[in-house]
Amino acid sequence: MILNIFKGFGYSIQGLKLISQPGLRRFVAIPLAINITLFSGAIYLLMSQFDNWLEQLMPNFPGWLSWLEDALLWILWPMFAVMIFFLVFYTFTFIANLIAAPFNSLLAEKTELYLRSKPIENTAFYPKWQTIKKSIASEMGKLFYLLKWSVIILIISFIPVINVAAPALWILFGAWMLALEYIGYPMENHGQYFKEINQQAISRRTLSLGFGSGVFLLTSIPVINFIAMPSSVAGATALWVKQQTQSNGSAN
Repeated sequence: MILNIFKGFGYSIQGLKLISQPGLRRFVAIPLAINITLFSGAIYLLMSQFDNWLEQLMPNFPGWLSWLEDALLWILWPMFAVMIFFLVFYTFTFIANLIAAPFNSLLAEKTELYLRSKPIENTAFYPKWQTIKKSIASEMGKLFYLLKWSVIILIISFIPVINVAAPALWILFGAWMLALEYIGYPMENHGQYFKEINQQAISRRTLSLGFGSGVFLLTSIPVINFIAMPSSVAGATALWVKQQTQSNGSAN
């Protein structure tokens, strides 16, 4: 279990190495430009509005309960701070991936070609309109999944005592969603969508969570977060190719 977490984490680092390869660099340019633009906006928004948002979230106590306010501050402040950080950066990550999706899919394709040294054999034998319909249904399924678990964790965040676990839950959930987001690129190139992506991630949950945690860390580090999106696409593709190779080997 622990070993798989570290293995998954390693693929997020491997992505940084892959995007520096001569054969892949030119496919990184557009996703990189999109990521730099949007994350610059996210950092500016977070720096300019963080104190205001935190003040609005913190409960107001009457003067005679000021002692309770001081006692709860050390619990509520980190919880709300993590929640704000998660919501801002994941929202901007989601928007960046939405805009850059065609370029990320191309990067995933070229990364797989680089790793396998052969073109992708597309397994999706559907007319174009059916492929589009499946892609839209997949994105709707992903959005519903995101909203469902976000609401659950948000409710937990306001339940006394157990809400101390909320920051950790937000981070774990963020890592899991990032894993689903990026592993989706190589899988969708083969006609597999959110249902299959989620099933595969669950079947290798510690590996997926380790990878997502690495992506979450890269996304959280200033400057490094600019290249987090293309490197995560490459790392997720390397992870998926490795798992497919092992599955095919065991099947033979």
